[in-house]
Amino acid sequence: MTQLPGMVFRDHMVTVPLVHGRPDSPTIEVFAREVVDVQRQGDELPWLCFLNGGPGSKAPRPPLPSWLGTALRTHRVVLLDQRGTGRSTPVSATTASGRSDAELAAYLGHFRADSIVADAEAVRRRLTRGRPWTILGQSYGGFVALTYLSYAPEGLAGCLVTGGLPAPEAGATEIYSRLYARVATKNAAYYRRYPEDGERVRHMAEHLAAREVRLPDGDRLTVARFRHLGKTLGTSGGFERLHWLLEDAWDGAEPSEPFRYAVMSATAAVGNPFFALQEYIYGRPGEATGWAAERVMAGRPDFALDAVPLLLTGEMMYPWMFLDIRALRPFAGAAHLLAARTDWPALYDTGQLARNDVPVVAAVYLDDMHVDADLQLDTAARVANLRTWVTNEYEHDGLSASGGAVLERLLEMLEGRR
Repeated sequence: MTQLPGMVFRDHMVTVPLVHGRPDSPTIEVFAREVVDVQRQGDELPWLCFLNGGPGSKAPRPPLPSWLGTALRTHRVVLLDQRGTGRSTPVSATTASGRSDAELAAYLGHFRADSIVADAEAVRRRLTRGRPWTILGQSYGGFVALTYLSYAPEGLAGCLVTGGLPAPEAGATEIYSRLYARVATKNAAYYRRYPEDGERVRHMAEHLAAREVRLPDGDRLTVARFRHLGKTLGTSGGFERLHWLLEDAWDGAEPSEPFRYAVMSATAAVGNPFFALQEYIYGRPGEATGWAAERVMAGRPDFALDAVPLLLTGEMMYPWMFLDIRALRPFAGAAHLLAARTDWPALYDTGQLARNDVPVVAAVYLDDMHVDADLQLDTAARVANLRTWVTNEYEHDGLSASGGAVLERLLEMLEGRR
């Protein structure tokens, strides 16, 4: 047990099968951190399990998010490291070492939402003595939440989703087609706010195409990697962070050292190969994702290298990353195998969702660049007992950026006070 001002933490490690339902499966470890208000640690509180975004991101560490204080007023909170992240048998270059591409792809195929839900159920049974809990799913955590509602609703007392209702009826190609339109809209808004940055982006891209620029870790800074900075446009304050980064991008005729460090940090994928493998979360039975993000972008002239203005890309992932980014190179062969895989298990049971009786409330951010709002609303209409709060007040990171206001509103909705 450890303590920070106002909070008490207890660490829990649970051993689970790599492949749930197979008696001969090897095991992995799943880590969860229990948090409770120091004044209420002896109280019989309801449980709230946080499913964070990603895929591939570990649960929050200090500095802890502002919404946690809101949650601790009424709940005992569980911060779950989803399998493969943090202290839950993390996936890293060490994981890839000694495995063939086929073996690694098969291993990574067991780290999707269905397995995360089964892990969460094992943790819940250990911690709550069988009592159902409420889950809070942010972004990809919302995708996991709908898998939870599909296959283990008996473990849930309620469900909160922020910026993360998935689209069970849509394939990867449709999803990315919609997201590119949203990324283009954010680019347009960014260049309206900072018109001088159109020339800054073009100048940097031309320099990188003509000259070899190395990042501090030795990777080459390519035009594609530079354009990947556009992922920040979908977050609160992202326009300003990118603008100020470009303001200080040059030291004479060369990209400055602070700029190169910032780009490396933002794009290195260190400690999170799953995020670069994210297309596989859209894999459906009988359907390969087939590097959908790359295919869709190739069909959009507005994202061409000679387009004016040059558009930055979003969170999409591409094959070049597994060649150009050193942390991802061990996963290159497995990534191609996962992109070609067709025998995916279904992550959602649309019939179960249509008759769902677990109370669900979801914040849908109208201008969300990372999860299409129209697809979210279509999903909301197909899930029984689900209420939405649609707002353009926040970006995709509204849960953390709102200082607890988003969570407070959703809890009030869940409890029937709104």
